[in-house]
Amino acid sequence: MGAQWKAKPKEAAANARGKIFGKLVKEIMVAARNGADPDMNPRLRLAVHQAKKASMPKDTLERAIKKGSGQSGEVVNFERTLYEGFAPHRVPLIVECLTDNINRTVAEIRVLFRKGQMGAAGSVAWDFDHLGMIEAEATGADSDVELAAIEAGAQDFEAAGEDGLAMFYTEPTDLDAVSKALPEFGFAVHSAKLGYKAKNPVSLSGAELEEVEAFLEALDNHDDVQNVYVGLDAQ
Repeated sequence: MGAQWKAKPKEAAANARGKIFGKLVKEIMVAARNGADPDMNPRLRLAVHQAKKASMPKDTLERAIKKGSGQSGEVVNFERTLYEGFAPHRVPLIVECLTDNINRTVAEIRVLFRKGQMGAAGSVAWDFDHLGMIEAEATGADSDVELAAIEAGAQDFEAAGEDGLAMFYTEPTDLDAVSKALPEFGFAVHSAKLGYKAKNPVSLSGAELEEVEAFLEALDNHDDVQNVYVGLDAQ
C-alpha cells in the first residue's frame, strides 16, 4: 500500500481492531436472527468462531447475540446488499455490505467507485464462483493439505502461502460440515464464510497495482462494507 498513516502505532492498531469488531458484530447480529444458540445455528456458529479468533470480548459477543436474536428488546434491521463493478484497470469486484440505510450506503459506495466503474446487478457476478471459503492452518509437520481437503469434503484448495494459512473451498451448503471436519485432519480453522472467487483474475504490478490497492482500501474502510471480493492476481 502506498498510504502512510500518521496515527501513532497503538492508536492505529486500536482503530483497526475497532473496525474488525464492528464488522463482526454486524455479522453476529444478522446471523442471530435465526436463533441465539450457535449449536443450532451454523451461520451464527461460524460468526462466533471468527469473533473469538479476533479476541472479541465476551460481553461484546453476548450483547451482539442478544441484540440480533431480539432478547435485548432492541430492533436490529441490517440488510445485506451486493454491489458489482470494476476497480481501476478493469479489475472486477463484488462488494458485500450490511446496512441499516440502503439509500445512504448506495450513495456513499457510488462515490467510492468514482475511480472505477459501478455496474448493475449481474454485471460481473458471472465471472465469480459463489463458494464456502475456509482459512486454516496446519497443526502438525505431517499435515497434508490435499489429503485434508479430500477427507473433509472440500471442493478445492490452495496450499499454504507465506502466512502459513491454506484456503479450502467448498460448496456453499458444505461450509459448516467441512469446517467441523478439518481439525480431524490436522488443520485448525481460522475463519469460514461464504464468498466469491474470481474465475479469471487480472494480473497487475507496479503503479497499476498500487492504484487498485488504494481503491480497495478505501472501500474496505467504509463502515457498511463487510467483504470485498476482487478478481486480482497481484504479481
